[in-house]
Amino acid sequence: MEPLRDIAEKIIELSYPPQPISNEAVDKFASILIRTNLKKNTMFLREGEVCTQIGYVEKGMIRQFYYKNNKDLTEHFACEHSIFICIESFLRQRPARLMVEALENTVLYGIPHDPLLEMAAEDYEIEMIYRGLLEDSLILSQRKTDSFRFETANERYNRLLKEHPEIIRRAPLSHIASYLLMTPETLSRVRASLQ
Repeated sequence: MEPLRDIAEKIIELSYPPQPISNEAVDKFASILIRTNLKKNTMFLREGEVCTQIGYVEKGMIRQFYYKNNKDLTEHFACEHSIFICIESFLRQRPARLMVEALENTVLYGIPHDPLLEMAAEDYEIEMIYRGLLEDSLILSQRKTDSFRFETANERYNRLLKEHPEIIRRAPLSHIASYLLMTPETLSRVRASLQ
């Protein structure tokens, strides 16, 4: 139980805003976590499957992506100590359009939908953790949308470089380009202009 408790505490720290949580709530939360080991290039969630877990990356890296006009477009990256969720599929328990793939050998801890909602209905502290994780996810989504609305290609790349240099170092350039809504050629020009 001790390693799961450590993971639970790390996840709770990511909820927005961070809340002091009792030891009992941490233990309850830890008891529902599901560990998954993924090899590089393995799918965690395929299009049409229901997202039944909020994911926490303990080790490795994943990306969320979708296909549009036969193009593979990256929506989100998550590396160590970060959360990912296919929010509509998770909240509505409907088939996902987003897919989740391990870009490296990855260790995930999943927070399963049904046990989480059951605990949240009975325990205010668990409900606060759940709400905080959703709020953090929505804020992250809003920041990304605002970046695309208001920033140039150079500004978007510089923001990613400053806030998430591990993505620049570890993700394939084609995935980074699609995440930033650029062609690979534009990304190459942006990178060249910084050197």
